[in-house]
Amino acid sequence: MDGGWRHEVGGGWRYEVAGGVGVFRASALESAGVVACVSSRCGGVGARPFDSLNLGRGVDDAEVAVEENRRRLGEALGVPWPRLATVRQVHGTTVHTVAGAGPQGLDADALIGRGPGTALAILVADCAPVLLLDPRTGALGLAHAGWRGTVGGIAARTVAALHDAYGCRPGDLLAAVGPAIGPCCYEVDEPVLARLRAAVPWWAEVVRPGRPGHAYLDVPGANLRVLRDAGLDPDRVDVSGLCTACGQDRLFSHRGSGGRTGRMAAVLALAG
Repeated sequence: MDGGWRHEVGGGWRYEVAGGVGVFRASALESAGVVACVSSRCGGVGARPFDSLNLGRGVDDAEVAVEENRRRLGEALGVPWPRLATVRQVHGTTVHTVAGAGPQGLDADALIGRGPGTALAILVADCAPVLLLDPRTGALGLAHAGWRGTVGGIAARTVAALHDAYGCRPGDLLAAVGPAIGPCCYEVDEPVLARLRAAVPWWAEVVRPGRPGHAYLDVPGANLRVLRDAGLDPDRVDVSGLCTACGQDRLFSHRGSGGRTGRMAAVLALAG
């Protein structure tokens, strides 16, 4: 199940430093002319345990540091933070169609949009960011998939929303699953496993035994399967293979830090 798991960047992703800020870029999507990346924890101003590029409010980091980090990332990407459409993430399965720039002011865990200036962002620190692009229509989709979202099929719901809103054909989509906690580190208990077993027939493909009553869950791999079942070509889905808990030199990990850490941003934006 996890024999091909990598603790280094791969799977169509690359790491680079832009304007002093470290970012992981989804190469296939960016080759199609969009900004498609996940920030690292490197290149900001925050102090421990938020060192240094924490982008999330509500984690007890200094507000002035968060604002400066958001400014730095926006400058590095050429996408100012105030332009990014964001939502209040609640580990659900609601997909929001973006209207305008900036905070959308509602609870959701995925966004879709199309048209010049469309810019989407979610915050992560173990959950899998799922980035979707339709090169034919120019539509974008971005989902926040922790175990709840994964079990609820939020990636598939985002694909369906793209189809319903913009006529996107699943087989045309490019997708990238960014850095997330890996099956090497993500041990879950029986209530989580019961939800997974009830939701999908292929649950055994994405777990391996852990302690009694527990198992290690492959959230990125599960989202790859969800996308495949939603009609995407697996060869057009790039999974980074980078574990947030193993890679805390460059990534924030809620589980790996004991629950006190910063947040990274997944950004998907059209030029203009």
